[in-house]
Amino acid sequence: MLAYTIRRILLMVPTLLGVAILVFLMLRLMPGDIVETMLREGGGNVPAHVIEQERVRLGLDKPIHIQFISWFGGILQGDFGASMWTGKPVLHEIGSRLELSLQIALMATFLAVLIALPLGTLAAIFKNTIVDHVIRVISIAGLAIPSFWLGMVIILLLLTFYGWIPPLTFTSFFEDPWRNLSQLIWPAMAVGYRYSAVATRMARSSILEVMQEDYIRTARAKGVYERLVVARHGMRNALLPVITVIGLEFAFLIGGLVVTEQVFNLNGIGRLFVQATTRGDYTMIQGLVLLVAVTFIMVNFLIDMLYAALDPRIRYK
Repeated sequence: MLAYTIRRILLMVPTLLGVAILVFLMLRLMPGDIVETMLREGGGNVPAHVIEQERVRLGLDKPIHIQFISWFGGILQGDFGASMWTGKPVLHEIGSRLELSLQIALMATFLAVLIALPLGTLAAIFKNTIVDHVIRVISIAGLAIPSFWLGMVIILLLLTFYGWIPPLTFTSFFEDPWRNLSQLIWPAMAVGYRYSAVATRMARSSILEVMQEDYIRTARAKGVYERLVVARHGMRNALLPVITVIGLEFAFLIGGLVVTEQVFNLNGIGRLFVQATTRGDYTMIQGLVLLVAVTFIMVNFLIDMLYAALDPRIRYK
């Protein structure tokens, strides 16, 4: 198990390096100039020498490979640079919004797992019955309904019946847990419903496939109770693809809640992505992409560890 874990950790290094190089080069190929965007915003007429001075100050006059070495060297020292637009450290800008996005992702994941595993199991056990049909309608509706549209419906219902509207400022869980949960539970529900629909469909398909295996028929032939057959023999193997879906969806939520954050007036990582891209803020975009890349890599690493724990054949290989 230790050798397997070390191999998985070592594979992270070239992946992160490749992401860093790719995002750095791709941003330099984007049309537009952030310096002109900043100084000439609103139609202002700024002399060319002022623009050039600002480019020198930001280090944009240097060759691309020198810029990359300087930026990546700072990352190795824990310095992601400063935002070209606001001048504040990138880690500070990301850190001030990460708590919100991370909490919504965790809450949505918890709700999705709480809904998906029981419904997916019931749909598989009662295949082609009224229970299966109802669960399939619920899951397909979750796939068909966009999260932001469901969020708007939730806001309209809360406004109509309770007079509640999304607050203008985010309250940390550590400051006021009740106010924090009352603010974030609704976007988490809107996102978690679609999330649970994907996991429910995967759980149903996976359990149905596993329940047709030879060892399941053998367990039934030995007289093992059906509940034990499903829980002890079926679910352990059926959970492998479900865990993959749950993990990847969680990683996606860290930076993929752009529209949902806009609907609920939340200033999270998704909105910061949009602002940085609109402004052409190279250092901020690079930091955000690396954050998402690290999230996906870490989630995949945890999934691999869970795979090895659930299926000994993986770690023995």
